[in-house]
Amino acid sequence: MSFSLAGKLVVAISSRALFDFEEENRFFEAKNDGAYMKLQLERLATPAKAGVAFALVEKLLRFNTASAALVEVVILSRNDPVSGLRVFRSAEHAGLKLERGVFTRGRPPYNYLRSLHANLFLSANEDDVRETLLAGFPAALVYPQSTKLAEKNPHEIRIAFDGDAVLFSDEAEIIFQRNGLDAFVAHETTLVQTPLPPGPFKPLLEALHQLQISSNTSTMKIRTALVTARSAPAHERAIRTLMSWGIAVDEAMFLGGLSKKEFLREFEPDFFFDDQTGHCQTAAEVVPTGQVISGISNER
Repeated sequence: MSFSLAGKLVVAISSRALFDFEEENRFFEAKNDGAYMKLQLERLATPAKAGVAFALVEKLLRFNTASAALVEVVILSRNDPVSGLRVFRSAEHAGLKLERGVFTRGRPPYNYLRSLHANLFLSANEDDVRETLLAGFPAALVYPQSTKLAEKNPHEIRIAFDGDAVLFSDEAEIIFQRNGLDAFVAHETTLVQTPLPPGPFKPLLEALHQLQISSNTSTMKIRTALVTARSAPAHERAIRTLMSWGIAVDEAMFLGGLSKKEFLREFEPDFFFDDQTGHCQTAAEVVPTGQVISGISNER
């Protein structure tokens, strides 16, 4: 009987998102892939250090038990198969049970996301993230230099999401950027009863919600937060949208222009997702961060 990923939370992750390969990557950029392969092979017996998404992956895998495997993490990387050896060796050394990987040696790897039924793709390659989002899969550009939280809240995964252009579409953000705050507030007040169109990360929020339901006997829990620049009265449409989806977040922060950094420091998420570069740069100073390169703020 063949293995199936149906019904699982599937996270596809690049090697640079899972492990700290920044030194090796600089070597690759300065030379060529042949030199990079040689370096990785020379370091095969040297386990790589944890990368920005390591703690998230480690916690997600704790949802798996001997009787039920609810989460699958797959390496999806532009690395070559030889360099992939070090990735799997490093995962084994760290105690991560990773069994599947796709290595494309420089070719865009996102084409395999449909076959993987992926709910999330984390990568340090901007083009791959953009193309993945265009293909309809949740994806984020990790900030490799983000602060890495050391084993905080070991029995709880905490994930924080921005609202517009992340959980929700950028419909309202377009109004704000083109016509200003007053037009934005008027628009959101008029449409307060109309749910916002879904954004690129709604499927991930749904998958996390389903994982929590499926694992209700597990010691691992999930805590989610909406961290948005919205404030009253525009907050109401966001709340009503989540209600219409049948999904509740545990915390909601309507900050009205306040910096998100200090609030994220208190929430201590294993990952924070936002679409705007400025928010991501400051957030990365305190928590693992990924940029959702979608919506009007990321148009080229």
